[in-house]
Amino acid sequence: EGRVEVYHDGKWGTICDDQWDDRDAEVVCRQLGLSGTPKALSWAHYGQGSGPILLDEVQCSGNELSLDQCKKSDWGQQNCDHIEDAGVSCDPFTGTDVQLIQPDAVGLTTHYLACSAEGAVRLAGGRSPGEGRVEVYYNGDWGTVCDDGWTDLGAQVVCRQL
Repeated sequence: EGRVEVYHDGKWGTICDDQWDDRDAEVVCRQLGLSGTPKALSWAHYGQGSGPILLDEVQCSGNELSLDQCKKSDWGQQNCDHIEDAGVSCDPFTGTDVQLIQPDAVGLTTHYLACSAEGAVRLAGGRSPGEGRVEVYYNGDWGTVCDDGWTDLGAQVVCRQL
């Protein structure tokens, strides 16, 4: 979650929240490779940016793969101030997740979401938040995933769910 910034013509800038809605947030979350419940936030919910406001009047249908495919004003054409910077949340647990980082006995770290959502995944025993043993929360407990039939496709699903 955070303020949405885009890179265009060699510079980073924000997006104005005029017409900004959950369909636009869905495209942003998809473009970032994040799953979850997309939620659009306006009025600089995550703070005001600085520099140029690069997009305005973004109107996605929600099926696009990137913001560039959405109907929008021309790059740099806008009538906004940074108090209108757009934000998104791609929270897979609709506001109930809290990331905890807990060192284990051998100096490795377990990264997981502290919630009771069935099907939540975490990585344990890795040296960074992006690696480790896959564990799934089910029926009140965390359990491991058997590697029979495990492929890169399964790993991609887990990474998107994280």
